[in-house]
Amino acid sequence: MGDGHNTQFRIAPGGQLGGELRVPGDKSISHRSIMLGAIAEGDTEVSGFLEGEDCLATLDAFRAMGVDIEGPQKGRVVIHGAGLHGLQAPKTSLDLGNSGTSMRLMTGLLAGQSFASTLIGDASLSTRPMRRVSDPLLEMGARINTAAGGTPPLEIKPVKKLKAIDYRMPVASAQVKSSLLLAGLYAQGRTCVHEPAITRDHTERMLMGMGYKLERSDAEVCIAGGEFLRGMPIDVPADISSAAFFMVGASIAPGSDVLLQHVGINPTRTGVIDILQLMGADIQIMNQHEVCGEPVADIRVKSAPLQGINIPPHLVPLAIDEFPAIFVAAACAQGATVLTGAEELRVKESDRIQAMADGLQVLGIQAQPTHDGIMIIGGEMGGGEIDSLGDHRIAMAFAMAGLRANDQILINGCDNVKTSFPGFMVLARKAGLEISINV
Repeated sequence: MGDGHNTQFRIAPGGQLGGELRVPGDKSISHRSIMLGAIAEGDTEVSGFLEGEDCLATLDAFRAMGVDIEGPQKGRVVIHGAGLHGLQAPKTSLDLGNSGTSMRLMTGLLAGQSFASTLIGDASLSTRPMRRVSDPLLEMGARINTAAGGTPPLEIKPVKKLKAIDYRMPVASAQVKSSLLLAGLYAQGRTCVHEPAITRDHTERMLMGMGYKLERSDAEVCIAGGEFLRGMPIDVPADISSAAFFMVGASIAPGSDVLLQHVGINPTRTGVIDILQLMGADIQIMNQHEVCGEPVADIRVKSAPLQGINIPPHLVPLAIDEFPAIFVAAACAQGATVLTGAEELRVKESDRIQAMADGLQVLGIQAQPTHDGIMIIGGEMGGGEIDSLGDHRIAMAFAMAGLRANDQILINGCDNVKTSFPGFMVLARKAGLEISINV
């Protein structure tokens, strides 16, 4: 895995975006297709799988636990399911690289196994908080050791059986919810998770698609242990989090007109569209249909003058991964944009609030971070040198800022862009961004 500090993007100022684009497959769904396919009965054939480093780390981990997986070959993966109790003890620690999703979800899945496992990651992942997952799993009877401070590595010891719990999450997190649901597959009784706000529901949709019974209400999901999953074909739509960079780029660069094809528009993920539209963005949702239980559409974005807004609190968890891109839109909007209730951004691959504030200030934009958000006042954007802190979303957000900058932008630490968006530079160039690379 890259350490995030080798590759530098160089963005020439100005330009516009155009054309028909297909961004890579959804990262969240790609992860879950491997995890659930591995413990299902029968085969799961995946098309559109994201061949980024994060998802490949998940795939390699399940291979290390004895699961027979073909591919990936041009986005096609076939997982020959081992069944709910068919995973085997890995011979070495499972290295999940930069992937917080892999680590948090797999902790839940592995907590109920009859063998020991150790989860490790790169320097960035090794600083990320894991107690939000390990604490409720301990309540279920799991045996998990973390490093001092509740960070990786995670040592998971075997247990005979987990016990179901009724858990109220203090912070809205799809990763915590999914981890507990995966542990619930191995628990005695009915595990219920209550959310303080709605989060992405890909795990629930895929479990139900594989024939597993769930009970869902607005803020609660419950699962009983002891049933089984059936393998199924999965068509992974294009990732809305990756499409978000092009939505913002097309919105801020005069003369832009982009059609983003076959994008997943799961209602728990469309906060970025709602926020940009509230700012005045010209976004059309076209050709809506459903694929494997997930809503999909083409998204057309044309440039439009943007206005600063107070971001509605209910949209925050629905756009949590897209805020680096949204902050760039805010920097190009007239007036102030204010975000609150987004403490989660401080514990992502980087402290995304501070990293974006620092970078925007380098470019001459007024950006004032707060403990749970930021205030950005739109203005004229200059050039400068940005440290992405090895965070793929920070790097891609500032790449799009170049469309409105009046001088070149250099972005350091872009190696990890390939964790979520292999081919970003090629697609961005095709769309019209003047981006080059210094290694």
